[in-house]
Amino acid sequence: MKSQDTPFEGGPMDGRVLPVLLGMTGHPPKTYRIPVPDPDGGPPTVLVYRRVPRGHGKRLGLAQGWKYAYDPTGKGGASGPTWPWSKKPYDTEG
Repeated sequence: MKSQDTPFEGGPMDGRVLPVLLGMTGHPPKTYRIPVPDPDGGPPTVLVYRRVPRGHGKRLGLAQGWKYAYDPTGKGGASGPTWPWSKKPYDTEG
């Protein structure tokens, strides 16, 4: 499999560059989860990073590469495709 050195921004991994396996399309995964073991033997903490474009080209505006940005909420975005006919969750707080 092919891998690409991808930089990480924010959170505990800020400034590090790790080799990330590329998918069939040649892009890294949309979310990257890093399990961090608990020193007291409890459940591991999971750091979530989202894939964002590193920069855009001048002519076509295409992404020139990817980097990972820290997601402190830990949700990592949508888990699947969003369809126009799907119901959107409503905000219950008012």
